[in-house]
Amino acid sequence: MNIRTILFASVAALAAASGARAADAIVAAEPEPVEYVRVCDAYGTGYFYIPGTETCLSIGGYIRTEVRFGEQISGDSDVNFWTRGQVTFQTKNDTEYGTLTGVITLRYNVDNASDQEALLDEGYLDIAGFRAGKLYSWWDDDMSGETDTLASNETTHNSIRYQYENGAFAAGISVDELEEDYATKPGEGPNNFGVAGQVSYKAGAISAYLLAGYDTDTSEVAVRGIVYADIGPGTLGIAGVWASGANYYYEESEWTIAAEYALKVNDKWSVTPGFQYFENIALEADGNGFTGGSAYTTGVTIDYQIVEDLRSKLSVQYHDEDEGDDEVFGFLRFQRDF
Repeated sequence: MNIRTILFASVAALAAASGARAADAIVAAEPEPVEYVRVCDAYGTGYFYIPGTETCLSIGGYIRTEVRFGEQISGDSDVNFWTRGQVTFQTKNDTEYGTLTGVITLRYNVDNASDQEALLDEGYLDIAGFRAGKLYSWWDDDMSGETDTLASNETTHNSIRYQYENGAFAAGISVDELEEDYATKPGEGPNNFGVAGQVSYKAGAISAYLLAGYDTDTSEVAVRGIVYADIGPGTLGIAGVWASGANYYYEESEWTIAAEYALKVNDKWSVTPGFQYFENIALEADGNGFTGGSAYTTGVTIDYQIVEDLRSKLSVQYHDEDEGDDEVFGFLRFQRDF
């Protein structure tokens, strides 16, 4: 064997060894299992399963911007621009006690670049008719137009409530923590708690709601009733409130009546004129009852659906009080829902 043969043999051996090592290094990894997001249609549109669970989640909200007008509505200005962004996360899943629901609503209000507010608008759980957490009270459920004032102060509280529903009939009771700032009644600051109860009934074109709230700190009560009736191309709404004295739920006047007619012009337009009358709009000196004169508000709300998920609203209201100045106020709103 000469030197040339030895060199060829060595090169061949090295090449074979390198090929064997390269072949050993190329090993195809097993693909990781992929879990795609699944649509959940058990609770309506917009829900999907959280991967790895049987919990359904929906995400929604809106972007709203307004041009508000009224006498000195923002400092010395009679015009003010204002914007809100809101997002709601809602979860649902079935349990042996019925559907378990959780809601978180985050809200951001922007008056200008240096005046902004971020807050938890809602955060509650709901199961078998029970609801607990930060939630809207029944006092927030006023009429569809912008003319009426059927509640006072904040209408969201840390509350515990139960509502029974059976077809067209519903009844419920809530215990509300009333510790927001409150100083209308002389000597009053933040309250303790209130108790509210509501019954409602729907029969054909008519629906009715009766609501009462008792403020334990002021020992005063407010009672409110609302009736709706589908008449012609729209819906007539009539409401009334009576309060024994200033209380967190209602303190605008001793009693008031309000009416509106929500006229549905077509699929895009609706026009809602409204009127409200207030009697005894001032408190007695000791805060235990009402006195003073009367007032009224009248106006119109116009809604227009620009395109799908984009709406506009124009509100123009006129308010007049005995021995007081009259006032014109309102807003122009654009809102994109998602």
